[in-house]
Amino acid sequence: MKLTNKEKVVALLSSLSTGDQTPISYINPEKYIQHNLAVGDGLAGFGEVIKNAPPQGFKANVVRAFEDGNYVFTHTQYDFFGPKAGFDVFRFEDGKIVEHWDNLAAITPPNPSGRTQLDGPSDITDKEKTASNKAIIKGFVTDVLVNGKADKITDYVSTEKYHQHNSGIADGLDGLGAALQYFAENNLVLQYDTLHKVLGEGNFVLTISEGKFGPGNHVAYYDLFRLENGKIVEHWDVIENIPAKSEWKNQNGKF
Repeated sequence: MKLTNKEKVVALLSSLSTGDQTPISYINPEKYIQHNLAVGDGLAGFGEVIKNAPPQGFKANVVRAFEDGNYVFTHTQYDFFGPKAGFDVFRFEDGKIVEHWDNLAAITPPNPSGRTQLDGPSDITDKEKTASNKAIIKGFVTDVLVNGKADKITDYVSTEKYHQHNSGIADGLDGLGAALQYFAENNLVLQYDTLHKVLGEGNFVLTISEGKFGPGNHVAYYDLFRLENGKIVEHWDVIENIPAKSEWKNQNGKF
């Protein structure tokens, strides 16, 4: 049976746990552009990581997987030099993986509402609404996060149900407001400068953005949103610091 691109990605990530060599063949050996800045470019860079695995190896449990045109994006629980939550994005050409982006963060305790970085719904619905849901999320990130139009939040986020999986923020608009107030009072930065990608399938949309966070670190923001009836009702994220260019193991950039 011919595998879908989504199935190929799930098999590749799962092979970190199983050791199955077959999914390596889903990567184009002549062209594999790597955007994880801690990994060398090409198939050789990927192989070097596997070769230097700790004695217990790596583990990957794909919690959510989505497909949007030539892209597949996943939300995964890793044991990758320690427990981590991660988003991965793969681009395909002619059925082979030719490009990879990701964002990883350490697993943290549940947030004030008892939610973790990975729990919650995973069923894909409303596939006919993919384009409109992507447009809604693009509007939210552009208006509210990049341009700071806080008065527009309720245009996009449900006032009745908003489940939050960020480890430091509670559910609801009240939880979001309290977090933003804490940042402001403590001179911390939560700044989105550039929206780089919007990918979606049905009721789930992932955005990849660039900005500053905390004391002003240069970061990549990966935000996954779930929508119901045109409103955001759930949010997961991973924020990762972007290292200085002198530390990069490839020159492809984070985005």
